[in-house]
Amino acid sequence: MHSFPAPALAIVETMRAAAAKQPERAIAFQGSPGANSHRAATEAAGDYLPLPCFSFEDALEAMKDGRAARAIIPIENSQHGRVADIHFLLPESGLSIVGEYFMPINHALMGLGTGPFEAAYSHPQALGQSRFFLRERGIVPLSYADTAGAAAFVSERGDPKLGAIAPAIAAELYGLEIAQHNVEDSADNMTRFVILAEAPEIDEALEGSEAITTFVFEVKNIPAALYKAMGGFATNGVNMTKLESYQKGTSFSATAFYADILGAPGDPAVDRALEELAFHSKELRILGTYKQGRARQIT
Repeated sequence: MHSFPAPALAIVETMRAAAAKQPERAIAFQGSPGANSHRAATEAAGDYLPLPCFSFEDALEAMKDGRAARAIIPIENSQHGRVADIHFLLPESGLSIVGEYFMPINHALMGLGTGPFEAAYSHPQALGQSRFFLRERGIVPLSYADTAGAAAFVSERGDPKLGAIAPAIAAELYGLEIAQHNVEDSADNMTRFVILAEAPEIDEALEGSEAITTFVFEVKNIPAALYKAMGGFATNGVNMTKLESYQKGTSFSATAFYADILGAPGDPAVDRALEELAFHSKELRILGTYKQGRARQIT
């Protein structure tokens, strides 16, 4: 799988041509037309022209090459957790997070008929979000680069025993029939997307209570380093809404962390907390400060 399946190519080329005429209005997303990221791009950035890219790396490269002014990337799902590789790709990209968007996710099972299906293709996230549905029906989950691309691939294969899990619009785009709507295992299935730009776009009028700051860091290799690094947020009253660890390299000796806090640099409490974090860290990189797309409840 190195390119879009044939049924998607004509739509992709049309969208790429439109974006090429106005790259300053283009927003890159990963997936085929009809994917959830396509929907997120149109909903979160309605004035921008969606630019389909085969992989996350391709979407980020489109910005670096000047083919797009924005990119929108899913980073986590309420059911299936974080999107694979995103914690590595974002820091390496050198891009800044300038916004976030929360989107309810609904998947449909589709194919050349209404089944029964022996197997279903989709993005690993969508397969994970529908794993109980698939298991109960004995449908084998098969990974594909994106949801709508899976639908296009099933259309291309022409095998009625193969299905795809994708947004309902993909069935219309690629000539498939919907066997069942809402196959996700949870009715409150939600994905968080981040919007990326080449440089930070911090609104001067942004108040700390309305902002969220995302950063990655690696603590020093000493006892209780993480405990000490986190202490600054507690003593300064800065709420941390997300903290995830991930391994750097293959030695399994260097652990990095991805975090979200409420507030923005320039707020004295946030500045003090980040200064203390930096003191106890080998590396600290702020990925972006932006308005909350959805209010975090402080308890």
